[in-house]
Amino acid sequence: MSISLDEAVELTRTGDVWVFRGRSVPDRAIQFTTNSPVNHVGMAVVLDDMPPLMWHAELGRSLPDLWSGTHQRGVQLHDLRDAVCVWANRYGQRAWLRQLDPPADGEMERAVLRTIARLDGTPFPSTAQLAWRWARGRVPTLPLPGRPAPRRNPATPAIPAGRAGSAGERDQATPASPATPASPAGSAGERDRALETAYCAEVVAVTYEAMGLLPAGRRPNWYDPGRFWSGDDLGLAADARLGSEIEVRVPPR
Repeated sequence: MSISLDEAVELTRTGDVWVFRGRSVPDRAIQFTTNSPVNHVGMAVVLDDMPPLMWHAELGRSLPDLWSGTHQRGVQLHDLRDAVCVWANRYGQRAWLRQLDPPADGEMERAVLRTIARLDGTPFPSTAQLAWRWARGRVPTLPLPGRPAPRRNPATPAIPAGRAGSAGERDQATPASPATPASPAGSAGERDRALETAYCAEVVAVTYEAMGLLPAGRRPNWYDPGRFWSGDDLGLAADARLGSEIEVRVPPR
């Protein structure tokens, strides 16, 4: 199934996921290491009378960040239509839309705004940081001497077999200190503050966790763009699900 960009912009709602696939060497490297057909992910933010926005992280600064009003690298809030056109026409990416069902409610939207306020402007990681954080995301967290190992939430699905994870997503934060009590949101706040740099899937994952859609406790660098493709299972909470990919036809500029 495919729809025009105009139709996609009209359909998209807060929490919908946009995934992208490119053919450049860095794009292929991310796809290979994640065993996934995609290499970038962003999340739609659609509030009141504002135009649909894209919440994501990227190395470029071709569009103004609508939260800060400046051109910046890293975590950014863009006009969604403009962002999709840049990724399609300048970066040579194909785009797909996956819709969140049921739609985000008012409390989820407020959680999105709080997350944007915390993370907007967080730098994009360097290539070396990406590789290191990807590796760290694949290694289980070891308990400190004298402390019991943390128990896994039964609601948290195991890492699917055959997925190597994503070079991009593992870049991120360190877990909260064992001496720091968990927040009611599952220590999302502590991990957010630890994000000195952020990759695209980490931004979407942290935002989904704040919305109550992902289980608390995972390090953000466990996530990669492929986690948001239908070939993987995010294990969303509260009976939420992401629909199948809808290819978006982007007109040339």
